[in-house]
Amino acid sequence: MSLMDRISEDMKQAMKNKDKLKLSVIRMIRSAIKYTEIEKQTTLSDEQILDVLTREVKQRRDSLQEFEKAGRQDLVENVQAELEILKQYLPQQLSEQELRNIIQSVIEEIGAKGKSDMGKVMSAVMPKVKGRADGKLINQLVQEYLS
Repeated sequence: MSLMDRISEDMKQAMKNKDKLKLSVIRMIRSAIKYTEIEKQTTLSDEQILDVLTREVKQRRDSLQEFEKAGRQDLVENVQAELEILKQYLPQQLSEQELRNIIQSVIEEIGAKGKSDMGKVMSAVMPKVKGRADGKLINQLVQEYLS
């Protein structure tokens, strides 16, 4: 079953269960996918849908940080619930140790020596962990290894 089929089935189930939050999040996902399809003038593959989902998760995480800074606990809880629903469609996330192993092997492959090689390392690591790790964490770990 493709990712889009799974999202559609989950939407039908959320309607049957009268789960308003899940239904709302799934509709938002479908809208973001449809917008990207119109923009690119093509039907998205599962990998491209994964990119859209990753972008949506990143937006929610950014919002979560801002709401926490502002002390808006009501909005924090809502965004956390949305994040949990979105994460169901992402592949299993890598542990920090798995991420460290990937970064170390890439640094060894490239022969990176210092922070000037950061771009090379990041451009080699990101395709390997696409959708399975947070970019900010990857950035922090690469900086840690290169300093």
